Amino acid sequence: MFDDPVLSEKFEACPPALQEIIAEFREAPPRDRLAFMIDFSDALPDLPERLRGKRDSMEQVHECQTPVFLHAELADGRVHYYFDIPPESPTVRGYAGILAEGLNGASPDAILAVPDDVYRLLGLHEVISHLRLRGLHALMGYMKRQAARLSASR
Repeated sequence: MFDDPVLSEKFEACPPALQEIIAEFREAPPRDRLAFMIDFSDALPDLPERLRGKRDSMEQVHECQTPVFLHAELADGRVHYYFDIPPESPTVRGYAGILAEGLNGASPDAILAVPDDVYRLLGLHEVISHLRLRGLHALMGYMKRQAARLSASR
């Protein structure tokens, strides 16, 4: 899938669910990747009732142009992420949806092994502005930081 051995190594570091998503994106022409992201944006689950209206207990990703709030929990050694992102922000919602589907249920160690620039593996750097990519890069960093915190609290 990747001619570049560095990208191949990064791909192999991803959990299987995320690898499947990456493969789908890489098979698509760049012009279709944004449409795929919109599908993930639409599929991003709503916050559970217990987290609604509790942004103050969630971590804000300040680097994103839109308000992005993130919460992670550990259950049976597996991480589960929850996002509060407005529907009017389909790019970051889509990326969060990709990461939620690809990482929810993974161990903290598996999440920490995911490359920070997973958006490159998805080919999103070819279709999204540099400014938006900065926010997507930051989101992955926040998710990894929360996974590390959860792992340390075990």
